[in-house]
Formats: sequence, structure tokens, C-alpha cells
Amino acid sequence: MLKFTLRQLEYAVQTADSGSVAAAAEILRVAQPSISAALKKLEDTIGMQIFIRHHAQGLTPTSRGNTFLADARRLLTQSEELARQSDSEIGPLKGRLQVGSFVTLAPTYAPILISKFNALYPNVEIILGEGVQSELLSGLRNGQHDLALLYDVDLPADVEALEVVSLKPYVLLSASHKLARFKKISLFNLVNDKLILLDIQPSRTYFLRLLEAQGVKPIIGFSSASLELVRGMVAQGLGYSLLITRPAGDLSYDGEKLSVHEIAGQAERGVIAIAHLKTVRQTRVAQVFEKFCIDYFKTVRK
Repeated sequence: MLKFTLRQLEYAVQTADSGSVAAAAEILRVAQPSISAALKKLEDTIGMQIFIRHHAQGLTPTSRGNTFLADARRLLTQSEELARQSDSEIGPLKGRLQVGSFVTLAPTYAPILISKFNALYPNVEIILGEGVQSELLSGLRNGQHDLALLYDVDLPADVEALEVVSLKPYVLLSASHKLARFKKISLFNLVNDKLILLDIQPSRTYFLRLLEAQGVKPIIGFSSASLELVRGMVAQGLGYSLLITRPAGDLSYDGEKLSVHEIAGQAERGVIAIAHLKTVRQTRVAQVFEKFCIDYFKTVRK
């Protein structure tokens, strides 16, 4: 049996997250030599180099070290959950939950989800991370995220996604656009207009698929990974856009009026999901948060 301790794993994970022994020591309030000694003993015990040491520049995990650290994070999470369950399975919910969110969803949904959840469960600390789809999937796999709020588009087989809501995509125009007076707009009527594309995966694939399904080959005028930049370009009359996420106000950052329209005909809905890795046993906190998200999104405009 390998004889390493949870404390050694904690030191290793914090060192990886902090980038140096000095930073980890400050966060953990432990002497630097103690952490260095624990890391060396851990590497000797498992027969693997976890970190590459850079003189005066901190540490970086090796390739095998990254895999080990991902497993270590999960083991630490499970040990915390086991300790909480030993107190009482039906006791007050407490602990830490690391949630990743797709970048366009985070500003609209993450603050209210965290606020409302903490009002119900004040002893749960939620750590929020933002990222594009590939970053969220990596975060789930390496243990940085317990859950991820993302779009259910082309997800890999090792991820389990629970649908929380499906939303209609919409056409975004400037208020002065010639079609702004219509409630519904056919994508065919935009064939000669320039598309301002939200150029971030899986959004890019999804929106281009919507146009292809209606036989429209778009003229891409501008593309950006920023939702607000896309909205700003549309507001200035530089083209139209297709979006799902809709902020509460229909004004761009520079105060110009935007016009929101339904897509005429059939259009694939965008599915928002809360996801976790299938191979990881869900903690009680994660299970409760998943259910909370599903219940909350029942109230969201569809």
C-alpha cells in the first residue's frame, strides 16, 4: 500500500494551483520547508516526478503529474464529503463547490444562481470559474471544476449533461434596421446582410448550423468571442447576429438600442446543461446544486 497522506496531497494540489511553494505556503500558512519536504516525500513514495523545478521561477507539473494531481483533487473532495457525511447525512449542507461556467452564460446566470443558492445553504462556498467549452471540459477532467454550466452541443462521451433549459435562438438587429418592425424574421431575408458572428465554440458551430439548415450561406462581416462586442457592432448597424443568451437590457455598451426578433420557421433550440464527469462520484453538495439549477431554470424565460 502506498503510504502518502491527504496532507501531502493538499500541499501538492495547492502548490500546483499557486505555481510555487512560497505562494502555497502563504495560502496554507505552513512553512516553506515543510511543504518542500512533503512534496519530495510524496514523489519518492509514488515513484513519480510530479513537478519540474525552475530556479527562482516556481514549479510546473509534469505530464504525469497533471494526471496525478487531477486524481488527488478528486480524492481530497471525496475525503471532505466523507467527513461531512460522518457528521450527519441529513445535517446542514456545507463544503466547497467548484463550478465552471461558459463565458457567455456566466454574467447572466452565475451571480443569481450563487446568490440564491447561498441564501438557502450559507455554509457552502462556491468557487466560480469561467471558460470556453474546451476549458470547462478540461476543468472537469483535471478536478478544477466539480460541475460546469455549458451548452449541450457535441459533448464528449465521458461527460454527463443534465438539461436545465432549452432556449430559442433569436435574430439581433439595430433598432434602425429595415426589418426591425417585424416580430419574426426569416433568415432568408438576411442573406445579403453581414453576419456579426459570436466566434466561440460551440456557439460558432451552432449558429452556422442554424443558417445552413435554412439554406443560407452567411456573409461574415465581423467575428468576435465577446458577446458585448457582437452586440455593439450590431447596434451600430454593421450587420445582424444570431444569439441565445439575452441580457436583461436591449442596449449596447455605448447606449444604442438593439432590436430582438424571433426566427421564422423551425430553428434548433439551444440547450443549457449542468454537467459533470461520469467517472467521478458526485458529492452531496454537487447533487443538491444540480437539482437547484434545474429548479431555478424552470422560471427562466424560454
